[in-house]
Amino acid sequence: MPSTRTDKKQIFGWVMYDFANSAYTTLIVTFIYSTYFVSAIAPDKIWGTALWSRGVTLTAILAAFLSPFLGALADHGNARKTFLFISTIIGAAGCAMLWFVTPGQVWQALFWFVLSNLAFEMGMVFYNAFLPDISNEKTIGRISGIGWGVGYIGGLLAMFVAMAGFINPEVPWFGVPRESGANIRATCVLVSIWYTVFSIPLFILVKPQSRSPKKINGNAALVRAAFADLKTTFKDIRSYREILKLLIARMIYNDGLVTIFAFGGIYAAGTFGFSFEEIMIFGIVLNVAAGTGALIMGIFDDKLGGKTTIQISNIILTLAVVLAACAPGKAMFWTAGVLVGFFAGPNQSASRSLLGRFVPREKENQFFGFFAFSGKLTAFFGPLFLGLLTQQFNSQRAGVGVVSVFFVVGSLILSRVNEDAGTAAAKNKKD
Repeated sequence: MPSTRTDKKQIFGWVMYDFANSAYTTLIVTFIYSTYFVSAIAPDKIWGTALWSRGVTLTAILAAFLSPFLGALADHGNARKTFLFISTIIGAAGCAMLWFVTPGQVWQALFWFVLSNLAFEMGMVFYNAFLPDISNEKTIGRISGIGWGVGYIGGLLAMFVAMAGFINPEVPWFGVPRESGANIRATCVLVSIWYTVFSIPLFILVKPQSRSPKKINGNAALVRAAFADLKTTFKDIRSYREILKLLIARMIYNDGLVTIFAFGGIYAAGTFGFSFEEIMIFGIVLNVAAGTGALIMGIFDDKLGGKTTIQISNIILTLAVVLAACAPGKAMFWTAGVLVGFFAGPNQSASRSLLGRFVPREKENQFFGFFAFSGKLTAFFGPLFLGLLTQQFNSQRAGVGVVSVFFVVGSLILSRVNEDAGTAAAKNKKD
């Protein structure tokens, strides 16, 4: 990674985008709209859970195959900021359109959700690619961590505003009625505005590093060049055995995390009868636990290594999922939820840091791009199996229980990763 400036204004602009888009994952994907869809828009909770899982599955499949190609295309066209802007506008607009979807309009809801969620995922590809531009070798970890933490704050604040303004009051803000779930749907407009307004600092303050333009004539040649880059990256990654094993393991245990985040609120409402107010509080507690866990376990990551940190989190997440699936009441479910929150953040952050130890400096951008791709490649399996088992056994508990399998299998594959060998290989490649 080339040494570059660490302009505080650019760092501020960059982390504010995480502050902006975290409202989408917190309110739409995980806690509020997903639960509203299952409880009010779909004909019943079982069928609603299955349909929502299909929407999450479709988004994961599309993101897996589009993100690396569009990332390479943006690199060749020096259009990363433009691509990010387009993704942000589509994501915010698609979210706002959910306001118009009323109970019973299942397919309209799924269309706007999949569109906005896909745009969100594409935006993250281009957003993450800015990190090397605003950091250097000594600051990239800290700046990335700041973005992670600010994102949690953004999601929490958006939850507080939604609770105070639309969920809890007898008379919601701006005179929005409570009939037909209008006050719940209003949170989609809140997210859309939040997403748009707080992303503005990035577009104003962050300046991509100037790069020599690649002389490519015509759109067809641009597309061919992007595909060629993907082929080169794939060939390179096969020469790094520890990286390949890590990415395969992560593909599997990350499926478990994706599924938990997508269906936590749905499960709380459908099985334990959580109200929207309780789900909001549940979401806040999980976000606080995740931020705390990432901070504390980050210290252990440096001392014990990334692999050990991930394995600890996988074990606890497995136990927490089993506990949630078997919980007889809300108290035990709350315990499971806090455990999931505390160890979810470390699982993700340690995976990224472990890859960072394995990747030679001159190939960081390529391999972190493939890291993002691997996170989506099979991310549809968890939601898909959860939906299928929920239908098969007519029980959300059966669907949630399958999530533990992903953590177990991912952990077994990760056990084959040799952290010392991976680190040594990176140094040898550099030398």
